[in-house]
Amino acid sequence: MTPQPSRWSDLDRPPLRVSPLRSALIWPDGVWTRIDVTESTGSTNADLAAAASAGRARPGTVLIAEEQTRGRGRLGRGWSAPARSGLFFSVLLDPERAGVPAHRLTWLPLLAGVAAATALSRVGGVDTALKWPNDLLVSVGGEERKVGGILAERVVGDDGAVVLGLGLNVSLRADELPVPTAGSLLLANAVTTDRDPLLRAVLRSLADWYRRWVEAAGDPAVSGLDAAYAAGCATLGRTVRAELPGGGELRGEAVALDGDGRLVIEAAGSRQPVAAADIIHLRAT
Repeated sequence: MTPQPSRWSDLDRPPLRVSPLRSALIWPDGVWTRIDVTESTGSTNADLAAAASAGRARPGTVLIAEEQTRGRGRLGRGWSAPARSGLFFSVLLDPERAGVPAHRLTWLPLLAGVAAATALSRVGGVDTALKWPNDLLVSVGGEERKVGGILAERVVGDDGAVVLGLGLNVSLRADELPVPTAGSLLLANAVTTDRDPLLRAVLRSLADWYRRWVEAAGDPAVSGLDAAYAAGCATLGRTVRAELPGGGELRGEAVALDGDGRLVIEAAGSRQPVAAADIIHLRAT
């Protein structure tokens, strides 16, 4: 009898090797202190947050899943993909204990976006843009497609720790996309879909930006974070519709980020900062 293929037997999707990752990314005084890879889990964010709450994980821990079955995006949306088709991981950080004031923590998911976009553009050879607040965009067939997302959550029972989760579609084929607006590095014609160098690049970039931000006490201007985000943001300068929590909406031009990382929308002659919203890029009329 011919053995049936399983979701783990796709030769185009080899497993990550944890030992080389640890050797490459963990060093004295570095940001990353522990790296674990699990075959399958519901949500790396939920697992790492639970471990941190129970005292079983310390800042600098990285948890990677080969398959994530109940990943979560913003507003409770699901995030799932075939096994080994992407990068699904969470990191535990404690910026407040490192000297970052609480009011500047709103910049942390934006920092992760800058770090990921920088790494993917450099190593993947794909222009990667940022859609406020936490989506990563690539071009597939001349259209903007979401290739990744970021979710930051405070750890229950810890006054300062934050779990930062990233999901990146790497080798998804067209028939595997969860929604028509999704994309992948493969479909964007990346120069590589080898997850190992991509993951190393993202984690190194994240560590570099995090260290720079912490050394600046979370100041987005001193660390250069606000300028880097604005330079890579596809939302600024666009006409947008902001779908606000509670059901309202705001239409106008996205003109700036304020000092808290909020999106400033100009509408009807006034400017309004938006702290949380689903942003839809509208075509110019």
